[in-house]
Amino acid sequence: MAVRVGAARLAWPVWGLCVALTAVALVLFVINGDVRPADSYGSLDAVIDVASLGFPTVGATIVARQPDNAIGWLFLATGLGNALSQILLEYGAYALLRAPGTVPGGAWAGLVADAVIWPSVAATSVLVFALFPTGHVPSRRWRWLVWAVAVDVAAYVIGTLLAPGELHYFPTVSNPFPAPSAVMSAVGDVAAPTLGIGLIFGVVALAVRFRRSRGVERLQISWMFYLAAVLFGSIPIMTALSSTNLQVGDIPVDELVFAGLLLMIPLAVGVAILRYRLYDIDVVINRTLVYGALSVTLGAAYVGSVLLLQLVLSPVTQGSGLAVAVSTLLVAGLFRPVRSRIQGLVDRRFFRRRYDAARTLEAFGTRLRDQLDLDALGTDLQAVVRDTMQPAHVTLWLRKADR
Repeated sequence: MAVRVGAARLAWPVWGLCVALTAVALVLFVINGDVRPADSYGSLDAVIDVASLGFPTVGATIVARQPDNAIGWLFLATGLGNALSQILLEYGAYALLRAPGTVPGGAWAGLVADAVIWPSVAATSVLVFALFPTGHVPSRRWRWLVWAVAVDVAAYVIGTLLAPGELHYFPTVSNPFPAPSAVMSAVGDVAAPTLGIGLIFGVVALAVRFRRSRGVERLQISWMFYLAAVLFGSIPIMTALSSTNLQVGDIPVDELVFAGLLLMIPLAVGVAILRYRLYDIDVVINRTLVYGALSVTLGAAYVGSVLLLQLVLSPVTQGSGLAVAVSTLLVAGLFRPVRSRIQGLVDRRFFRRRYDAARTLEAFGTRLRDQLDLDALGTDLQAVVRDTMQPAHVTLWLRKADR
């Protein structure tokens, strides 16, 4: 018990270290300005740094309440690894690019950052699926996956540190390690995609657990499947946004969406494990399906109507905003009927019990206006309660009217 309490107390200092490292990395980011390492995403780097703090925050919260759950420690490790790699990259950019020769250790910073950044993210991605939601693998047969990930991470780190040639993030700088090995370079190149294969096994382990699960655990895993569906469904949206020039300040909108999706990962896992509003998963899925389809439908209607009206009215309006104004009013008028239609389709296809219950109540309300027989009304009411709420037993007590 004392060990568990001590471990729980360690969580928040680790979180504080992640925040401090990220803050220093952001300061160096501002100082470096346009001088960036190779494969940098520019302003998105700073946004990702802030969004990544969601991992150690959720991890510390899980560890504080469930010290035995390995997922909390994985999130803390992810946050610490990302914060460490980012501050090392920014320091390396300053030492090697912004102000060469003014501070030492720039090459070492770039080398260690390269060795840390990939395992801290990829290993957690694999193990979270395999260990979710209890922090343990579904059965002893899956222990090999945890060991395989550990060996793969060690191989990647060693292979990266010992690889000869130039640094990945600073191609003009050679590996400062005194004895680089060509064999280790090949090991590092193989280890990186192997973790991607491990992700497939992690998802399979989660699917196996879902088939065996019941009750609360099944709802917890449903949150993960919802998260996966949102992430995959966002791919075409991200692709479409990246082709536009929409920006919020100096940051493109697609970068902000990416950061939001990144933040969703620890939040969804935290909601599932800590069981905060866990039973709202059906409501969340329902609203996502309805408003996602509604946004796509109204967006397509708006774009189509603007293009059509501009084509028809261009000889008269001569480039005025009439087409846009009419299209906006049209879409506003379509909002309620389209939403009702989509809600009905979603309920009928994915939430059949709710749809049938609503239809039963609607039909009962219609019959109630014309029903005069009290006995028939009581029988009808019991049938409605049985069909909609599905209780184990229904009894109707009626008070006789005083004469």
